[in-house]
Amino acid sequence: MPPAGAVRAAGAWPAPSWALVRASETGGAGQRPGRGRTSGADGDAGMSGTNGRAGKAGKAGRGRRGREEALVRALLEEEGRTYAEEAGVRLKDSPQPLYQLLVLSHLLSARIRADVAVAAARALFDDGLRTPRRMADASWQERVDALGRGHYRRYDERTATQLGDGAGLLLEKYRGDLRRMREEARRRADGEGAEETAAERELLQEAPGIGPAGADIFLREVQGVWPEVRPRIDGKALDGAARIGLPDSPGALARLVDEEDLPGLAAGLVRVALRTDAAERVREAAGV
Repeated sequence: MPPAGAVRAAGAWPAPSWALVRASETGGAGQRPGRGRTSGADGDAGMSGTNGRAGKAGKAGRGRRGREEALVRALLEEEGRTYAEEAGVRLKDSPQPLYQLLVLSHLLSARIRADVAVAAARALFDDGLRTPRRMADASWQERVDALGRGHYRRYDERTATQLGDGAGLLLEKYRGDLRRMREEARRRADGEGAEETAAERELLQEAPGIGPAGADIFLREVQGVWPEVRPRIDGKALDGAARIGLPDSPGALARLVDEEDLPGLAAGLVRVALRTDAAERVREAAGV
């Protein structure tokens, strides 16, 4: 887990998917698709009897739901850029971006600022070290130099060694394709989703330098393209949810967003957990 929060890149971040739907289709500007009817349904349930307390409970439920939706909208707008996006990785289920995400997860898991880890990943990728083959073929010094340009100096020598060894392992065991690791996890789990994710987490940690924190970072980001991982909102992300008053269970949090927004939600919650200013900015934007 990155020990400090990531800094937003210059310029506006891409809007979350729900923000791109026309206001005429959502019932009002800034309203999430399909969410506008939620409070009405809650209201029908709350007012279905003559008991006054039931009516009050319905209003309280609508108020809580509205507050949570406002917080999630603000979180996605203010802090919802994934770490892969920050590092310039256009994540999809193909070998190169999956490997880039693994490298980024490795760097983020060290006790170093997240913005430094992202800068180091960008430096490696700018030098063409975007695949296991290119990483393995690069000299140790080339890897050290790239990490240094990203100011990843405290761990540069050890990390350069681990990246080279890890690339060699991926080439030998999976022919450089993490989708083969995913297939191995599926075979081990015999089709059970939760067990499959646990197997993926275990296999990821075979790579030098990838421990539990690095594996968790990878899974939170890859859930956008590996559906079996969803919803992956755990550890530090749940700490962030508690910090701003959102539900403390992955399922309840997942119901507040579309599936494609889960990686951004998880990344935003991690930033909120790590940075007081991020939490305050989200609360202010949500008006709560």
